[in-house]
Amino acid sequence: MNLDYKDLLPLDFAEDSRVWIYQCNRLFTISEVLQVEDKLNEFVKTWNSHGTPVKGFATVFFGQFIILMADETASGVSGCSTDSSVRLIKEIEKQFSVALFDRQLLAFVIKDKIQLLPLSQLNYAAENNFINEETLYFNNTVSNKVELENHWIITVKQSWLFKKIILVLKNNLAQKD
Repeated sequence: MNLDYKDLLPLDFAEDSRVWIYQCNRLFTISEVLQVEDKLNEFVKTWNSHGTPVKGFATVFFGQFIILMADETASGVSGCSTDSSVRLIKEIEKQFSVALFDRQLLAFVIKDKIQLLPLSQLNYAAENNFINEETLYFNNTVSNKVELENHWIITVKQSWLFKKIILVLKNNLAQKD
C-alpha cells in the first residue's frame, strides 16, 4: 500500500495550520469519494470566519479519511466557522450512511490494507498478534499541518496506544523466548 500523502498537502499553508481528521467507518467507493471531494471543495470555497474567507483545504485520503485544514495566518477559525465544518461532516455522514465521529474505532495498516479495530478489541488484537509495536497506526489526534506530515501514520510503539498494550506485548515476547 502506498502511504505517500505529504506531497498532496498544500505547500503554501503555514506549519501550524489547524487540522481535523474524520475517519470513516468504511472505505468510500470511488464514486462516493468524488462526490465527497466535490462537497469539500465547495465548502472550502465559501468557508468564512466572521465574514472573512478562511484559507482552507479539504480532501479524502486513502478512501477513508477526510482531512480538513485551515491556515489561520490570514484569519482565525471561529467557533461558528468550526461549527459549519462539523455540519458539513454530519451531512456527509447522513448522505453516505457512514460514521465519521467514532473515536473508538482505530485504524491500522495490516497486510498492506487499512484495517479498523474497535478500541475495546485492542488487547485481544495484541494478544493474538493482529497488531504489534511496529504496526502502523493512524494517529487521528494530530492537530496541525506539521503533526499531520510527521505524526499521522506512526508505529504503535510511537503512539498513545503503546502504554495500553505494553503488558500484552511483553507477554507475547516472553512466550516466544
